[in-house]
Amino acid sequence: MGAGKTTIGRHLAEMLSWHFLDSDHEIEKRTGATIPWIFDVEGEAGFRRREEAMIAELTALKYVVLATGGGAVLREANRLHLRQRGTVVYLETPVAMQLERTAHDKNRPLLQTQNPQKKLSELLEIRDPLYRDVAHLIVP
Repeated sequence: MGAGKTTIGRHLAEMLSWHFLDSDHEIEKRTGATIPWIFDVEGEAGFRRREEAMIAELTALKYVVLATGGGAVLREANRLHLRQRGTVVYLETPVAMQLERTAHDKNRPLLQTQNPQKKLSELLEIRDPLYRDVAHLIVP
């Protein structure tokens, strides 16, 4: 979250002359709903089910740079699809930088809390080992 996946992914896709896709944007485009709305109505579990189906579909495509949501690695099926069907790059980003990049972004449901820095630290503690496990390349 706030690592720069979309920004760097767009540049990489351009350099490779590939398509760039963002799983969160694809979910929003196809449902006509925002991620925060999906979280409000379906909860995180409902969103993760949609995300899993989207990642299964998008990782089957060729010549695509795919940016996923930061929590995509929480589901084993996503980790398997990502690792087996492509090259995964983990953009290792300090919490302070993530906080700076996401401070005014209301489209991040998990950060709509009194202490977003604490929440980012908690998320990173859970997700970091999963990112490392799935990544082919880690960019510090």
